[in-house]
Amino acid sequence: MNVEKITKIISGILGLLGIVFLFLVISKSDENIKMDASLGDYSSVSPMVNLMVAIVIITIFVTLIFSLRGLLSDSKKLKKASISIGSLLLVVAISFLMSTGVETPLKDDQVLSATGSRWVETGIRTGYILASIAIFSMMFSSVKKIIKG
Repeated sequence: MNVEKITKIISGILGLLGIVFLFLVISKSDENIKMDASLGDYSSVSPMVNLMVAIVIITIFVTLIFSLRGLLSDSKKLKKASISIGSLLLVVAISFLMSTGVETPLKDDQVLSATGSRWVETGIRTGYILASIAIFSMMFSSVKKIIKG
């Protein structure tokens, strides 16, 4: 059996399960669901949430497998992907080195650690650097087209 047929069958089964769980939730009134939730009983919604989690996990797993399979089948693609991943890691490393961490008070009397604060700042700086690179690349290619054109 080929991969497309297996994927269609699994998708169909998961879709039917989703429809069954949806009708189970719809068959209960809003008041019953709210009352159950206030008592800590989420049995009417839990199957749907568990199905969603399973679908997300399956999707991530399948995406990773097919992506890696596609990369490993062609050495040129693997080389380009390795350069791209290495460049991203370099940007993250530069952002991390530029960041400082300060303990930050949060709501509910919690505190964000200095390390957590540093990682947040790293993420923000990484976003700025990547956005700057994207803008510069677009401007460079536009100027290049104008000069060539």
